[in-house]
Formats: sequence, structure tokens, C-alpha cells
Amino acid sequence: MSGTFVGMPAFPAFPVAAHEAVNNRTLRGNLRHATHTIRAKRAKAVAELSDWDALREAGKQIKDHTLRHLDRYLVRLEESVTAAGGTVHWAADADEANRIVTRLVQETGESEVVKVKSMATQEIGLNEALEEAGIRAYETDLAELIVQLGKDRPSHILVPAIHRNRGEIREIFAREMSEWGRPAPDGLTDTPAELAEAARLHLREKFLRAKVGVSGANFMVAETGTLVVVESEGNGRMCLTLPETLISVVGIEKIVPTWQDLEVFLQTLPRSSTAERMNPYTSTWTGTTDGDGPRTFHLVLLDNGRTDTLADEVGRQALRCIRCSACLNVCPVYERAGGHAYGSVYPGPIGAILSPQLRGTASEIDASLPYASSLCGACYEVCPVAIDIPEVLVHLRERVVEGGPVTREGNKVVLQPAKGHAAERAAMRATRWTFTHPGALRTGQRLASRTRRFHPRTLPGPGRAWTGTRDLPAVPAEPFRDWWQRTNGGKGETK
Repeated sequence: MSGTFVGMPAFPAFPVAAHEAVNNRTLRGNLRHATHTIRAKRAKAVAELSDWDALREAGKQIKDHTLRHLDRYLVRLEESVTAAGGTVHWAADADEANRIVTRLVQETGESEVVKVKSMATQEIGLNEALEEAGIRAYETDLAELIVQLGKDRPSHILVPAIHRNRGEIREIFAREMSEWGRPAPDGLTDTPAELAEAARLHLREKFLRAKVGVSGANFMVAETGTLVVVESEGNGRMCLTLPETLISVVGIEKIVPTWQDLEVFLQTLPRSSTAERMNPYTSTWTGTTDGDGPRTFHLVLLDNGRTDTLADEVGRQALRCIRCSACLNVCPVYERAGGHAYGSVYPGPIGAILSPQLRGTASEIDASLPYASSLCGACYEVCPVAIDIPEVLVHLRERVVEGGPVTREGNKVVLQPAKGHAAERAAMRATRWTFTHPGALRTGQRLASRTRRFHPRTLPGPGRAWTGTRDLPAVPAEPFRDWWQRTNGGKGETK
């Protein structure tokens, strides 16, 4: 593993990867029930705020300002963390981040760590890297624990085990818990209370024993060097306070300038993610304090393709993302295909624009992700930081088809057009030429109208897939410009 990595090995194109999920009735039922429930609760929570649109715009402006001055705020963050007793490390990619964390754990002499739910550590494949070095990482978030025990992969940003139902979770606990520590109680049922209690008992001994904790962070405050984790279970707080050493791996885009800026996101994130007015547990820590919490704190700032994304004026808005997952819960494609088909720890609409920018569009899966959308716009409507995901999807589709200049690993390179899009490029160029030659456009419109009775209802060849679920739009009997001229703009229309 080297370079930019986002948590999963090479994957086939999205349509191929999604085929199995689309035909799995149990999976689709689990996803439909969960996403519809979460989206309904979110809509109710958001409707309580009369100034939601203003908060959404404020979050967008704060993020855009921070990204424009990211270099300055990152330096200020490093100074603040260092002054508070922490140590800052810079990681250009997943490989470097894994080496740093592995070394830091090895220096403590410990062979196990407890982990707070973290997208960044999933992105870099930290658990696998630690395992190769003989260090065992224990996930403590309930959903992450289910995924880990089931030897599975996360399929949702907020609820990684959303593809599992209660019966499946009971079977996983009964079968696997004993291999990782305290076994599941005899006679365990699939009631939520019993499942939660089994996880609590299983994890408690790990919290009390672990000397090293690993976390991510939802936000980093530049002015004070404070890190923030919001969660709903309390397991994260146990990891953040009990170990002697805390290592936090955080993407460089998670920074906000001030505590006042943080206030906006502490209102919008919980409502958009868990549909709560505020998170049950909001943990903040600033460096180290004698007699309170970990004695040693390390912050690993992760790039892993983020500065390349920042160089794209259209695509950089993906870096506003606060990982609320609201876009997943309203996406008709995600609801049917599930998260695994996206070939990344970032599934759904945000994954369809973030992964191809972090990794590039050279691979089969990344070239297909911008097409994993109906462009309905529901994702943009619910995004609490107003990321125009459809705009970025179209932008990335153009990059796949046309190629062109991009930034990769800090260098300007020119991408070659992807294979398999020659007909599409030819059609688009012919369309562009026609639209810039009014005479040819007029002639084409008239010809199309006069031959309309011979037009098929479906397209042949590659177009068959498009018309397999929709009718080909009917051509009007008369072009609009001819009608306009004939009726003097509608004024001479005969009844």
C-alpha cells in the first residue's frame, strides 16, 4: 500500500460492484428502513430552527474562508497544539501516516490500542497497518465493533453497520466476541438492549486496560489547538480520557479558525447526522494537562490527496464536508446499491466526488463513481455546508471523458481521456459545433421535426441502456424558432 489510499483495495467499476447489492433483498430492506427513518428524523430536527438556512450559509462561508487560507491556519494550529504540550506530525499520504502512528505506539511498548470511531484512520487502513506490526486495534464504537467482529467493511459514514439487521448482529456477537476478548453472554437475543449490554461488557475491560488511544476529530480549532469529537455513545470519551497516550489522526481540512466558528457546526452537525439538537457527548481537549487525561498527545495531520483536491476550484468544495452523512440518507442510488459498491470508506454522494479527487480518476472504480448518481439534487438540498454535489459530479464526468490538466501529488499533470468514451466525446463535440453554428442548428431542427414520425421510441446500441427505463422525448411538430417567427412571438397564433 502506498500513495493515496481510501480504505479499500482495488474495486471494479461501480455498476459491477453494485450489481450484487441491488439484487440482495435483505440488504435493500435494511438500507431502505434505516435511511428513511434517519432522513425523517433529520427533517423534523432541522425544521425546529428558523435560521437553518443562515446557519447553512455561515458554515459554507467559514469552510470556504478556511480553505482559502489553509496554510496559515494549519501553521497556527501547530503552534497552538505545541504550546499546549502536544506534538504535531505531518503525513503526506496514508503510508506516512501509518508509519508515524505505528512508531508512536511501538515507542510506548504497548501491543494494543483502543480507537474512537474515525473516518481518517479507516481511510488510511490504520488497523491493518498496526496488525502487520503486531499491534491489535480495538474499535469501540458499537457500529464499528460490529464491522470489525464481522470481518466486514463500513458501508455508511455515520452508521457503518447500516447494512446489518439485529439478527445478523446477534450472530456476529455470539460467534466472534470470544476471539477478541470477553465472549457474548449465553442466550443472547437480538433485542437492542441486550446487544448494547453485550458490547458494553466486552469493551469495558479494554478501556480499563489500554494505555494507548487512537482517535480522529470532527474539528480542530486553530486559535487554541483544541480538538473536538462529537459522539452519541460515550465510548469515544473513554478512549480520550483513560489511556496514557493519545494519538489523533485528522485530515487537514477539519480545521476551523475560532471557537465562535465552531459554534455554527455544533448546531448543524448533530441535526444533520443523528437528528439531535446536540450530541450527547461533545469532547474537547487541548494538548495535555497534569493529572487530567493522557500524559502524552500526538496530532497527525493527514493530507492524502487533500491539497490536490484544494487545487481544483470546482472540486475543492468537497473539503467542506463535515461527515454528517445526510446526503447518503436521501440518495436513491445509495439506498439501492449500499456503501460497499463505492470502493471507499466514503460512500454515497460525498464519496462519489471525494474519492475520485483524493485518488484520481485513473482506476476503473474512480472513473465510474461520478456516474453513480441520478443528479436529482437531493444531496445538495440537505447538505449543511451547501456542497453542490451535482455540480462536482458533472465536473468530474467531464474530467473522465475529456481528460485535461489536474494536480496529482502536488504536480501539474495532464490526464488522458478515459477509454470507452470515444462516442460520447464525438457526440459532445458535434453538439458543440452545431450549437455554435445557428444555420446548422436550424436545419437540424427542421429536419428532425419533418421526420418525427419515423423516430424510434428507444435508442439502439449504447443508448439502449438509457431508454431501457424511459421513453425517448418526442420531437415537436415545429421548431420553436419557426413557431416564433410564424406567430410573431405568439401574438399571431390562430385559435
